[in-house]
Amino acid sequence: MSTIHEVISPIPGTFYATESPSHPPFVTVGANVAADDTIGLVEVMKMFSPVTAEVSGTVVDICVETDDPVDVGQVLIRVEEA
Repeated sequence: MSTIHEVISPIPGTFYATESPSHPPFVTVGANVAADDTIGLVEVMKMFSPVTAEVSGTVVDICVETDDPVDVGQVLIRVEEA
């Protein structure tokens, strides 16, 4: 039986799925991630905070898009734990 882990936003702000517009997204659905891999950035007042996967596994859902406003506790991605 697999376990789905929800990666949540630790702070309110704006979500970014890439390091910059010219870079590919940090993760895509189906990608394998390690616990310390960055899955996105949350920006507040020009300060960018990385958000990590927290568990190793496979990305099964990306719940937000770049430039989406996010709140504390909002689910950003779901990872099926390995």
